[in-house]
Amino acid sequence: MKCAVFLADGFEECEGLITVDMLRRADIETVMISVSGRKEINGSHGIIVHADQLYEDADISSFDVLILPGGRVGKENLESFEPLLSVLKNHFESGKLTCAICAAPSIFGHLGILKGKDYTCFPSFDEEAFAGQYQKQPAVKDGNLITGRGMGATIEFASLIIRELKGEETLEKVKYGMQYFA
Repeated sequence: MKCAVFLADGFEECEGLITVDMLRRADIETVMISVSGRKEINGSHGIIVHADQLYEDADISSFDVLILPGGRVGKENLESFEPLLSVLKNHFESGKLTCAICAAPSIFGHLGILKGKDYTCFPSFDEEAFAGQYQKQPAVKDGNLITGRGMGATIEFASLIIRELKGEETLEKVKYGMQYFA
């Protein structure tokens, strides 16, 4: 399995980096991809992160899982990057695992991906027009869709991805290594 985590200026650092960290602890190949035209990405709290690849250099079709961290400005920058939008929709419609947390699930809502689905997101980013079932849960899985509510739910969000890709035993090893027992 190979995961792509898309980064844009203004992304919520914890949502991106905790997810990457946990996936890598589970021995899942995870690549941070910049959609900002440069590898240095400015996080929403002033932390500069060095992406592994630029979008234009990545073979997006080689990824099994696509992941979007949130952050209001990061979400806006991801959603304004047109090449990513059709890739996300096609990836989801092909049955591949498609994931977003915090503000970023609203991108899925605008693409019609949330229609008829259970999902969560940061509450102020939920819209009735998404035509799905908003869940007040830290993280929600519905078919090939995984969504997370916000930064405080990042461990639960990443845990759902790990469980889906590698199973409960691997997830428990990752949690033990992090000393996370919630």
